[in-house]
Amino acid sequence: MIIKIPLHVVSLEAEGFHLFVNVKLNNKTANLLLDTGASKTVFDVNRINNFKRKSKKQFEILDKLSTGLGTNSMESSFTKIKKFTISDELILNDFTAILLDMGHVNESYKMLNIQPIDGVLGSDLLMQYKAVINYKTKILKLTV
Repeated sequence: MIIKIPLHVVSLEAEGFHLFVNVKLNNKTANLLLDTGASKTVFDVNRINNFKRKSKKQFEILDKLSTGLGTNSMESSFTKIKKFTISDELILNDFTAILLDMGHVNESYKMLNIQPIDGVLGSDLLMQYKAVINYKTKILKLTV
């Protein structure tokens, strides 16, 4: 089955474009940057509590540093997201979410009057669900 997800295209002045997709984390809408160059789907450690359920357990620290998002290395942690919904047809239960500090990304977006992101939809899920990005129709297609 192929599911179609609307993309939001935002112009970054002369710098090009960024693509965004709305998802749901525990039934609350989240804004993710679509990034084919990101190896993993990650979430902002500063914003993840907006989507946590009532139990506020501590994040577990990963044993390694992550690279990317404009830095050489950064500490990462992880948590479980009870319900990660990419569309009505694609629901990932108990999704292990990697958490990074994306404050610098959101600061840049703030200066450009762009809505902050809650995370990045990366190549792990794009590859798994055979993603096709159609720039003309502004649709992300995933095969479930």
